[in-house]
Formats: sequence, structure tokens, C-alpha cells
Amino acid sequence: MSQMQPDGPLAAAPAVHTLRVLTVNAHKGFSPLNRHYVLPELREAVRSEDADLVFLQEVLGSHRHHGLRHRNWSDVPQYEFLADSLWPVFAYGRNAVYPEGEHGNALLSKYPILRHDNLDVSVHGSEQRGLLHAVLALPADTELHTVCVHLGLDERQRRRQLHLLCELLHSLPGDAPVIVAGDFNDWRQRADGVLAECGLHEVFSQAHGRPARSFPARWPLLCLDRIYLRNARAHAPKVMARKPWTHLSDHLPLAVEVHL
Repeated sequence: MSQMQPDGPLAAAPAVHTLRVLTVNAHKGFSPLNRHYVLPELREAVRSEDADLVFLQEVLGSHRHHGLRHRNWSDVPQYEFLADSLWPVFAYGRNAVYPEGEHGNALLSKYPILRHDNLDVSVHGSEQRGLLHAVLALPADTELHTVCVHLGLDERQRRRQLHLLCELLHSLPGDAPVIVAGDFNDWRQRADGVLAECGLHEVFSQAHGRPARSFPARWPLLCLDRIYLRNARAHAPKVMARKPWTHLSDHLPLAVEVHL
């Protein structure tokens, strides 16, 4: 992980009241159905949004074979390639490990990351999953907690994982701003009720009465991706439902302006 520690100028800077947030299932850098390697195009699309925080799921840390098949394959981890020069710090949580490589969740940030931890929420007998919790330092001595989420495909797995997420949230300072975002795989829309008990509200549910349809990207029917807030307010949540986004992953990204 690349880290920045807050210094005197940051502590003395004016307080931050607005953050632009983007969450993207990177689909390991491939287009829907894995037909094309699109990570360079995904980087340009992510950069065009100029978000302060980018929550990434299914991002590769390494893969031994893809570099032999694609001439423009990056030699650095995908989260570092996506961060480029726009996001000076990033955190990565490895979830799935296999003979060819590994993937997990990542956070790209324009603000210093004080610390981070990847909570293993894998359920026995299921795929590996994690919650990437990071604590960011904002100007005027404000700490922001973020959790990048990728939950399981099975309902029983998700139920257990949501309760583990709630346990994490209950351990955080009650007055601290919290942003939780990612791929919840919650096609039955059960997460809002569970997470309301932890003080979270989902930005699309609050604005439009239901989570956003984000999967599959070209004909979105299921509400799998979410952005939840605590001690913060959402403004103008939007689904990135136009080209090039529809061709860069099997999920559509979500964006929102967060007011602290």
C-alpha cells in the first residue's frame, strides 16, 4: 500500500465538506463475458470522473498468464495502474488467491490513509471475500472511515457477511463519518434493512426509493452495487449507464457527492 501521513499543512487546511465518490467492479480488467482486455480504457474512464475516493472490487494484484496473452498488460498491480498519478495513495485487500494470481478490493484516495485492515468474511465452503476498512485523514483533524465491500453469491453467505460488516461498524466511533461501498450481490435487496440497524442509509434508496440497477452492465436488471453512508449526506447519486462504462465491466459503476 502507498501511504501518506498527515502533516502540518493538512491539519491547518480548511475542513473538507464535500467528497466525490465512485465505486467500480473492475471485473479484473476485462469487458463483459471476458471478451476484451480493457484496463487502459477503464483507467481513462475512472480518471475522467476525478473522484476523491474510488472503491474497487475484483481488481487483480497479480496474474501469471494474462501478461503473456495481452501486449498492453500492465506490470504493476491493477489498482496501482488505475491510481496512476491522480490518486497518490491506495490500499489493497487480497481476497481470492489461486495458482495464477490473486484479486481483491482496493481504495484509491486523494487524502492520506492512516491505516487499513482487510477483514476476511469468507464463509466455510464458499468463495473468498473481504471487507477493506481504511481510515483516512481529512483536513482540520477529521477522520473518515471507508469500507470497500464484495459479498458472496449465496444468500446464507451474505447474511453472515452483513452481520460481520455490522460488527465492524459498531466498533467504529459513533460520530465519525463512514462510507461503505461496493458489490453486495444483494439481488434480493435484503441489505438495506440489515444495515439500517448499524446506522447506514443507502444513497439511491434514500433518493429514489430503491437501490440502483447495475447488473448486467448493458441491460441492468439487478441492484447489486451500493453506496451507504453514516453521519454524512448524499447529493445527486448517479449510475454510470452510458458508453464507455457499459463496455468496461459486467457491472455499472455508481457515483455520488457526499456531504460531511
